Amino acid sequence: MSDTPTASRAALRGLIATLQEVEDRYCGEEWGVIDAHDGADCVRSVMNTLEGGLFLMFDSDPERPFFRPIVTRTRKMLGDNPDALYYTTPIRDDRAYRVWGNTSRAVYLSFTIELGSDEGGYSDQTSGVLRDTDFDIDADNNFDVTFGGPPRDRNWMALPKGASEIVVRCYFEEPTPAAADPTRIVPLHIEPVEPIGPPARWSDESVAAGVDRVTNFVRGRTLEQPKMGEREQPTWVSTTPNLFHKPETPGDLAFSAFDAVYAMAPYVLGPDEALLVHGRWPKCRFASLALWNRFLQTYDYAHRPVSRNRANTTLEADGSFRLVLAGSDPGVANWIDTEGRPFGMMFFRFFLAEEEVETPRCEVMKLADLRAAG
Repeated sequence: MSDTPTASRAALRGLIATLQEVEDRYCGEEWGVIDAHDGADCVRSVMNTLEGGLFLMFDSDPERPFFRPIVTRTRKMLGDNPDALYYTTPIRDDRAYRVWGNTSRAVYLSFTIELGSDEGGYSDQTSGVLRDTDFDIDADNNFDVTFGGPPRDRNWMALPKGASEIVVRCYFEEPTPAAADPTRIVPLHIEPVEPIGPPARWSDESVAAGVDRVTNFVRGRTLEQPKMGEREQPTWVSTTPNLFHKPETPGDLAFSAFDAVYAMAPYVLGPDEALLVHGRWPKCRFASLALWNRFLQTYDYAHRPVSRNRANTTLEADGSFRLVLAGSDPGVANWIDTEGRPFGMMFFRFFLAEEEVETPRCEVMKLADLRAAG
């Protein structure tokens, strides 16, 4: 009986084969992984992606959705942020859903719709945004909104053709990272406007479909991503070490925020060097700088100061900031710990900016000179 071919076992073999292909190709020279440190980061990112696929996709059901956290302090994907909690749920574009909850005093909360991410696939694009200024919030921070169905004057968002996922962004600007606290949640609920009965019991076919969604999730975030140098980068992404381009909005880039301004650049530092990032926080709802590895995973924000926002930045006398990236504590304000990594990614986010965002400037100094200067 155990050797009888089944759809679920065939799907499991497909997932195993995909993981083998990921190990052979994605974590190898074909994707530019050339040393043990990079290889370890790659394997860790694959493990986090696999966990994400199992957690988010295996029993995904747009008929009976509920919100789940996309990332955590140990499940890092897609450019997570120490100051944000992200949630997702699958949906259908031909249904209507009621969503209600509480902002938990987030400084920024929004809903965006992803297209084409059904069955575990990678999103084709982000479509539309419903931000906290677009719906009513009562004195206790509760709200109630509708997605899809007949248009409403307020507290409503249309579901375009291809809508497959709702993503919720909840940002907190506090001295310590909100995402480091495993007890921190934003209560969110969703239910179809038209009642849906219970699902059928699990079957060989439904288990196989769940495994296939996990496989699609893993492939879409590894083997189906462009290789190094093949992706056409947005204007706000710099490929020159220690140099930022002008911050810009991301447009409808998949899994991005319509009302954010982004700036991203790689850093390169020697063990005896520090990188000073000069700039000015604009008037906006939220702003921060976080460090990622090349697989878009944040550094260890639960135990190290690997990011800065306005609540934990000491400003200069003129109101500007000087953030200091270094592999060891330089003994000055605004240290951002690179974990001793000689290479990584710097990512600025500015939400709902009310003025032009100044382009950050970088300056490399010897650690000894920085410590001496104070």
